[in-house]
Amino acid sequence: MDFIEGVRVKQLKVIPDERGRLMEMLRADDDIFVGFGQVYLTTTLPGVVKAWHLHRLQTDNVVCVHGMIKLALYDDRRDSPTFGLVNEFFMGVHRPILVQIPPLVCHGWKCVGTEEALIVNTVTRPYDYQEPDEYRFDAHESHIPYDWARKDG
Repeated sequence: MDFIEGVRVKQLKVIPDERGRLMEMLRADDDIFVGFGQVYLTTTLPGVVKAWHLHRLQTDNVVCVHGMIKLALYDDRRDSPTFGLVNEFFMGVHRPILVQIPPLVCHGWKCVGTEEALIVNTVTRPYDYQEPDEYRFDAHESHIPYDWARKDG
């Protein structure tokens, strides 16, 4: 898959033992690390789509730590060499990855598992309650050429 300009993926390593497991998500000494603003957990119920939105200033580092999601990205930056490109990532317990989403790239996800998905997002800027760096588009009716329907085959 050709990645949208600025999108990076980090394969996460799960280290299990008889006590449980450990999975590092993002470290300050990772080459993918660009800064820290805050970290938060959000959940998505089975079949629910949370989309579309983008940030003008913030970079997201998304990891699904429980369940499975289909993360979709759309490059809406007219000056980008990958303008108009869509990326799709299936991620979660069966594919532990971190996807780094640069500013101005539209993104959203759908919970594709049978249980609630837990998503950890480590962002480069703290949330500004007075002037949020968040811009939204309708999940199903927008200029973004993406269909959230399941693709059987």
